[in-house]
Amino acid sequence: MSEITQILQAVGRGDRRASEELLPLVYDELRRHAAARMAREAAGQTLQPTALVHEAWMRLVGEGDRTWQNRAHFFGAAAEAMRRILIENARRKSRLKHGGDQVRLDLDQLELAATTPDEKILLIDEALERLRTQDPEKAQVVVLKFFGGYTNQEVAANLGVTERTIERHWAYAKTWLFQSIRDQK
Repeated sequence: MSEITQILQAVGRGDRRASEELLPLVYDELRRHAAARMAREAAGQTLQPTALVHEAWMRLVGEGDRTWQNRAHFFGAAAEAMRRILIENARRKSRLKHGGDQVRLDLDQLELAATTPDEKILLIDEALERLRTQDPEKAQVVVLKFFGGYTNQEVAANLGVTERTIERHWAYAKTWLFQSIRDQK
């Protein structure tokens, strides 16, 4: 049993010291995944990778269910927390009223079907929720890869399957999400 797994179990038992011991062990990996995810965000993003990690950490070790089976389960929960934070951030931005982020456009260059990066995240999240009801395993692959920034190899290790299986699940999920989003418009 790895040191991280032992500490995760201590956290699950309510040992407050264990949470303090856990952060230095997982911080760099969480930061790397957050930075990879944030690199795909639009320019001018106000949420920084460090802030994303800190917010996810607060959700992970704060109130609520803090029992993780192992390292993979913990990092899966971290990816899910980051996904939810990004979705909440996108929803908050989409509620801006009174033209807070509007830009003047030339009418000839206007694309009616254009969506902002935040709207795209919301569309992906809605489609992901539909995929989750049909195929939770493929939805988990999307969460880990798209929102967690994990590689195929890391996702395979987290889910306990082969890398080839992750490649197939990812290819299927991307196609499914694309069609689902296209059908919703």
